[in-house]
Amino acid sequence: MSSSSGSSSLPLGVAILAILIGIYGFIVFLIGLIIAVGSTVPSALGGGNPLGHFATAGLLGGLIILIIGLIILGLAVGLWNLRMWALVLTVLFLIIELVIYGLAGAFITFGFIVGAILLIYLVAVSGHFSS
Repeated sequence: MSSSSGSSSLPLGVAILAILIGIYGFIVFLIGLIIAVGSTVPSALGGGNPLGHFATAGLLGGLIILIIGLIILGLAVGLWNLRMWALVLTVLFLIIELVIYGLAGAFITFGFIVGAILLIYLVAVSGHFSS
């Protein structure tokens, strides 16, 4: 599908951001999978699970992390395809991050500066995105 805006080319910065977010989402997905599977291994081997409720909590926590990883991967795909919803979610995340840094008084930190630069960049290239 092509973009309905004036320019349909993928800006280099958005491509890099989408790839990095995709890698991060894949790692989160793998961590969730490892936690979910790891919490069920003792009972799957027939030995029972001496941890009981902790294993259930591990499975549930792993599945939640796995789902979050899939959502992050979806966001990366949306950015790569220049979808407006992905831009809006990314901008909202960056604003929340900057507010948290601000509430902590951490204005001169690497995270705050990178977040601010990404926010300014994404707003600047928002004309490339379509709904």
